[in-house]
Amino acid sequence: MTFPVVPTGRAAWLVALAAPVALVIAAAVPGAWIVAPAAGAALLVLVLLDGLLAGRLDDWQLIAPADAEVGEPVTIRILTGIAARAGTSPVEAALACDPRLAEGGALSFTLSPDDAGTAWQGEVATRPRRRGTGAISGLWLRWSGPLGLGARQVSLGVDHSVRIWPDLAPVRSPELQFFLRDAQFGLIARRIRGEGTQFEALAEYEAGMDRRRIDWKASARHTRLYARENESERNNQIVFAFDCGQAMCEPVDGLPRIDRAVTAALTAAYVALKGGDRVALFGFARKPEVMTPFVADARAFHQLQSAAAGLDYHAEEANFVLALATLAARLQRRSLVVLFSDFTDPTGAELMIESVGRLVERHLVLVVTMEDTELAQLQSAEPETVGDIAIAVTADTLARQRALVLQRLRALGVDVLEAPYQQIGYRLIDRYLEIKRKGAIG
Repeated sequence: MTFPVVPTGRAAWLVALAAPVALVIAAAVPGAWIVAPAAGAALLVLVLLDGLLAGRLDDWQLIAPADAEVGEPVTIRILTGIAARAGTSPVEAALACDPRLAEGGALSFTLSPDDAGTAWQGEVATRPRRRGTGAISGLWLRWSGPLGLGARQVSLGVDHSVRIWPDLAPVRSPELQFFLRDAQFGLIARRIRGEGTQFEALAEYEAGMDRRRIDWKASARHTRLYARENESERNNQIVFAFDCGQAMCEPVDGLPRIDRAVTAALTAAYVALKGGDRVALFGFARKPEVMTPFVADARAFHQLQSAAAGLDYHAEEANFVLALATLAARLQRRSLVVLFSDFTDPTGAELMIESVGRLVERHLVLVVTMEDTELAQLQSAEPETVGDIAIAVTADTLARQRALVLQRLRALGVDVLEAPYQQIGYRLIDRYLEIKRKGAIG
């Protein structure tokens, strides 16, 4: 390992400032030309001496997590020991990493000394931008001497990988945990009476009950009003299907739409598992890529998380015809299919409508899409130029086409959920619970 001495920016500025002075001396006193090279040699000696006084790197350590979640902050720390160093200027550090971890694949920060001045440490925070494995491949350190003219610079090889998982912050949120505790979806599965389709018991009718629940035959036998209590359906099959094509890879507020969809789906899947239903994931682009078995136990939730982490990004249009035909062939009983998709091309939207129309004949289909806030802003922006007017007209045309596609889906009997990405997870849970209470799946 070598620690070359390099000139700093201060040394470069001194050379730049000294050059005009040397020219003036050479022009005014030609016999004193020797002063310029002598000054240059002196500066070079100072740079070398200052670099030597900067000290040598004895030890270093990189501390980074092995696992992270997309969109959530990750802290990377560097610890170094520099022996025989004179001076207290910060140590500059730079990391080379996968673009999944940081934009541009680089992170820069400075290290500060401890009280003794022998150990230097610093940290940098970043937010992973995509799922997958993000490698940290290199570390550069640079520290200057007491004069700030010479610096030591070292390049170090790093072999560390960070596995980037889907964001599960909503699953861990106190709000969802309180909801699961209070909404009869706790760790001990309990029957939900009063709604649903499966008969559970008779209870004496009380004021405020739905009159449609009155069992007139039982009431006639007992000469008192009795109401039917039904048990909400359990053991339903829920399939979360992801369009991994180009439209879903477009970013929304810094993260691809597919990652926003995965977070919402895993949050709803966790609630469904707690509610006694069975959950599977299905991902596709040009062809089907991921199809998990149905998971029936919340303790196996990590299987869904691992499968969702394997959903890749594709810069191509999704093949809805092949994907949904494959999914329909694998489903042996009526299921709730939650399809996350987006569309900008009218031709692709037409193929999606046709394929979803065949799927809805046997299954209950819920299409989830995120509101295009950028398109709405372009529509509502005050135009100042002719170009702004053209942009607004184009945005309005796209918005009308989008609304027409959603209207056609609803006409086929497809349930459609459109919401901002911040609300999509909890809105999906509400819609799932509403479908479950109505007993519409089985």
